[in-house]
Amino acid sequence: MNWLSLLGLESLVARWRANVIEGAIAAEDRMDLARLEWQDQKQRLQQMLVLTIVVAGLTVVALIMLSLAVLVHFWDTPHRTLVAWLVAAVWTVGWAATLMSLVSVVQKAGNGFALTRRELAQDWRDIKERL
Repeated sequence: MNWLSLLGLESLVARWRANVIEGAIAAEDRMDLARLEWQDQKQRLQQMLVLTIVVAGLTVVALIMLSLAVLVHFWDTPHRTLVAWLVAAVWTVGWAATLMSLVSVVQKAGNGFALTRRELAQDWRDIKERL
C-alpha cells in the first residue's frame, strides 16, 4: 500500500525530489565554474611570479650598473658626495614606487573568482525569494 498516495504527499515528495536534483545539478555547475576560474587564476599567478622574478633580477642589475656608472663619472669631482646621496635617493624613490605597485597588484588580485561569487549570490537571492 502506498501511504504517500493515500495521504496526498506524493506530489510534495516529487517536488522535493525535483528540487534536490536541480540543486545538485546547480551545485555541480558551480563547482565546475569555480574549478575553471581557479585554473585561470593559478595560471595568471604563475605567470606573474615568473615575470616578477625576471623583472626584479634584471632591474637590480641594471640599476646597480647605472648607479656605478654615475658614481664613477663624478668620482674625481667635488660633487661626489652629492651624487652619492642623489643615487641613494633615486633608489629609495624607486623602492617606494615598486612597493605601491605591489600593493596595487595585490588589491587587484583579490577580485579572483568574481563569476563564481556572482553566480552564488544570484543563487542565494533566488533561494530567498522562493522561501
